[in-house]
Amino acid sequence: MFFENAANLGHESVHHFQDTASGLRAIIAIHSTALGPAAGGCRMWHYASEAEAMTDVLRLSRGMTYKNAMAGLPLGGGKAVVLAGGRRAPDAELFRAFGRCVDALGGRYITAEDVGVSVDNMRAVEQVTPFVAGLPGPGNSAGGDPSPWTADGVFLGILAAVEHRLGTKSLEDMKIAVQGVGKVGYDLCRQLHEAGARLIVSDVSADNVLRAQQAFGARAVAPEEILYQDVEVLAPCAMGAVLDAQSIPRIKAAVIAGCANNQLATADDGSRLAERNILYAPDYVINGGGIISVALEYMRDKTIDDTREQIARIPARLTEIFETAAAQNKPTNVVADLMAERLVAAAEAHGH
Repeated sequence: MFFENAANLGHESVHHFQDTASGLRAIIAIHSTALGPAAGGCRMWHYASEAEAMTDVLRLSRGMTYKNAMAGLPLGGGKAVVLAGGRRAPDAELFRAFGRCVDALGGRYITAEDVGVSVDNMRAVEQVTPFVAGLPGPGNSAGGDPSPWTADGVFLGILAAVEHRLGTKSLEDMKIAVQGVGKVGYDLCRQLHEAGARLIVSDVSADNVLRAQQAFGARAVAPEEILYQDVEVLAPCAMGAVLDAQSIPRIKAAVIAGCANNQLATADDGSRLAERNILYAPDYVINGGGIISVALEYMRDKTIDDTREQIARIPARLTEIFETAAAQNKPTNVVADLMAERLVAAAEAHGH
């Protein structure tokens, strides 16, 4: 099944690593290097099984190919997952071991932080390999924790989606449900609150919920209820595959636009949303701010202003997808996938 799955998603290579001394168990998937070295974060998660970790890394790495292509970056797509739950807590030794795995790939994969991984973890990786980003740079240079940049792009994307679907440029008094108020979700809530939105939030962490309630006057609901609130906008900012045949019929929002990767459980779920006239902002387009920051940092000669300028292009990309989808009567995820695949195919045809 593994080879079949990797082949079906078009992966170039998948690498398994184990380091007994540190307890590291990791998978690095390289989906495409057509546009440049494969770039994508490292996620640390408690997976129910190795098969679940494999499914996650294959989907996420393909998503990075599309994300980097649609962000106009000279990078391919890759992803790493570290299987949590070893004999010890993650520490610098574990991430140095992970860094040696990245280094062994010789620059075909560039890593950065993702869910469950911190800037400090990436500093440990940097001790053993140059193929790492997501680290604070000197002065006004691009880089650092990509989370706030992801939130910036999603906020701008929500404005574009609301204008397209609801015909307004204002979020004043608009009801918005945010699923997951961790680093990115919290920063998104801050911007939505400042724009006058009324927030409903959920998170598996009670502390995260309390923080959002105190800072933004958000109303909290149970995690299993957040998708079905009577709101204009639903922003999934937790884990993936939340939009499926069971959840979509119960969603009341007119717009779905959030930070999470792989929000659709299957490609068909994009059609289900379209049939219900729910405007879906393809996740890897709207949440490209973080990888834009990481990429410009890795290029070494870019500034925070350059990062801001590239992220400001996200709304126009989304609007193009929305308008094309409407004109061709296709789901937005299908339109976005076709656009990304054309960019990658053009690069392959020109040998990068």
